[in-house]
Amino acid sequence: MKETPGQFYLSLSEPQQSALLALRSLLLGYDKDISETQKYGMPCFLYKRNILCYLWTDRNTQEPYILMAEGNHLTHPALEQGNRARMKILRVDPLQTFR
Repeated sequence: MKETPGQFYLSLSEPQQSALLALRSLLLGYDKDISETQKYGMPCFLYKRNILCYLWTDRNTQEPYILMAEGNHLTHPALEQGNRARMKILRVDPLQTFR
């Protein structure tokens, strides 16, 4: 049986679960044309049916991050490209309060 995006969040432990649910809420509330699906086992957000970003956690640090699908078009000091050709990530401190 295929896991739904909502089930993905429930499988996480705290504080990652709350941090990713907060990011999900922010993304879905930002624009009516942003929708959620699941690709490659992780929540994927689409903007008008085009991939916008994914939510995931770093396997070593367990730190949540937003993976920007076309990050190579974005310039911001907080974005990390690493060895990725197109994508960049924005790490999120799960203990930080969102305002």
